[in-house]
Amino acid sequence: MSPAIEPFEVDLAEETVADLRERLERTRWPDQLPDAGWEYGAERERLQEVCEYWRTGYDFEGYERRMNRFDQYTTTVDGQQVHYYHVESPEPDSRPLLLSHGWPGSVVEFHEIIEPLTDPTADGGDPGDAVDVVAPSLPGYGFSGPTGERGWDIRRIADTFAELMSRLGYEAFLAQGGDWGSLITADLGARYPGRVEAIHTNMLSVQPSALGVEDPLSLLDEQGRETVQEVRSFQAEETGYQEVQSTKPQTLAYGLTDSPAGLAGWVLEKFQTWADGGLDAFDRDRLLDNLTTYWVTGTVNASTRLYYETDTEETLPASVDVPTGHAQYPGEIYKTPRPWADRAYNIVHWAEMDEGGHFAAMEVPELFVDDLREWLRIV
Repeated sequence: MSPAIEPFEVDLAEETVADLRERLERTRWPDQLPDAGWEYGAERERLQEVCEYWRTGYDFEGYERRMNRFDQYTTTVDGQQVHYYHVESPEPDSRPLLLSHGWPGSVVEFHEIIEPLTDPTADGGDPGDAVDVVAPSLPGYGFSGPTGERGWDIRRIADTFAELMSRLGYEAFLAQGGDWGSLITADLGARYPGRVEAIHTNMLSVQPSALGVEDPLSLLDEQGRETVQEVRSFQAEETGYQEVQSTKPQTLAYGLTDSPAGLAGWVLEKFQTWADGGLDAFDRDRLLDNLTTYWVTGTVNASTRLYYETDTEETLPASVDVPTGHAQYPGEIYKTPRPWADRAYNIVHWAEMDEGGHFAAMEVPELFVDDLREWLRIV
């Protein structure tokens, strides 16, 4: 093994867990209007239930076991520590697949899909579907640790991941992503076409102004226009978090770094709003695995800085020529009509999914894997 790559295991200090539990016990809860539900933000009673379980019922040793289930490593790229899972398939002809997560997720999102992707025969699948999985924690997220300088935007992360794949001996590879990971994946496909053989996303973004028509809406039927209106409604009503994180992330970070209940409220409200089925779509321990990763690494501030550092319009490629697959889940917050996608990407696989939302790999892992396998058979 290269000396630049070190094996890694999650090992929580007892004092870290004790401090978290003490902070949760001493939470100062805000008032809430009667019958407010989730309309004003995170619903207090539900959040209190989750935090009480986090304090008294959640198994932190179980968290360590789940995080350490797969081979993981760290290396330094461009001066930044990068943590990643690298799980090689037992099948000799497997191809490498880079998985990129987003915010407020983490590599926890991939825990249920790594094994079926790398070893499909374990559940009676086709060995030809096997891939080697490389799943990094984004710089600034989780066990990649906080970033320590300006400039860690999506393009720099894409370059970092390309270097990581080279370091692992993968000069050619496939890439998949959602949320920020979808932009990382698209950027890799656009700027590394000689190395990235194909991409797949479960969130697809385009620049309507780059589609080559004066009125992009003229390309759409009634259903396509409804999709655009749905996204516009989301942008108008549900993106306050984005405005804060892209302008004053440091101010937000004091509360989220000091209070685990505050962190839980900020993050879980997104899982409630963005998932197809809200929080009930997830196992409670999986939600807390994700929260615990942010808490014990102290990376919520660095994770939100990605919004400040990234100019999405500038980063989003006008076109991606490598073969592209896309799965559109009904609960996804950002949907792109197929006519727009066809003008910006080389679409070879398009799936309209029956269920699932923004955190598809975590919400509906079996459907997610099945769709990836369909794409893999094409590319």
